[in-house]
Amino acid sequence: MAKVKAGLIVIYTERLDECRDFYAGLGLDLVREQHGSGPVHYAVELAGGLVLEIYPATAERSTGRLRLGLTVPATPGLPEGEHKLTDPDGRIIVVTVDRAG
Repeated sequence: MAKVKAGLIVIYTERLDECRDFYAGLGLDLVREQHGSGPVHYAVELAGGLVLEIYPATAERSTGRLRLGLTVPATPGLPEGEHKLTDPDGRIIVVTVDRAG
């Protein structure tokens, strides 16, 4: 097995607030950030050190198609098991609800 570890995923969106709300609703504690004169964006560090960031899209920067899988602790509204959800940009997000998490 390779010892390579993912460290960063950046999602670019034209619906910044809606995507922030969607991912926050899955239990991600997104923090508002802005580096210098760069754009306002949201970030969270997940277990294992992976950082997920949500940035506003531009003509040069767009995520396009992406399939993301997240395992989240039990949350109201989602029963235990695997769920295919669609984020505000139409990306498929596979969410596994883990009661033990």
